[in-house]
Amino acid sequence: MRALIIDDSAVMRKVVERALRQSGIDFTEVLQASNGEEALEALRGDAANKLNLIVSDINMPVMDGLQFLETRRDQNLAPGVPVVMITTEGSEPFVLRAIAAGARGYICKPFTAEQVKERVIPLLGAA
Repeated sequence: MRALIIDDSAVMRKVVERALRQSGIDFTEVLQASNGEEALEALRGDAANKLNLIVSDINMPVMDGLQFLETRRDQNLAPGVPVVMITTEGSEPFVLRAIAAGARGYICKPFTAEQVKERVIPLLGAA
């Protein structure tokens, strides 16, 4: 299992990685990007063919999570790889826009490993 975590905070990327591991998912590799542009570059490389999950923040500089989702969809990068958004933005317009752009799940900060498990494991089984 390989995951890509996108967040402008290195600390939050580690928190997300720890929550994924605590949820019982056995990741062999966790790639990281600090914004949507870096993530798109990773997906244009070989990372896309071997990814099982993408976890992205929404609020980031350079390219935010919603722009990342929309560009990923428009460029058909990593098709079929489930994307889960993790953010403080819990408002319905953000959720609807993220889902319209291809997000398969949504977790609001702060979150627990149990919440991550509930939202991510079903997506990995369906992928």
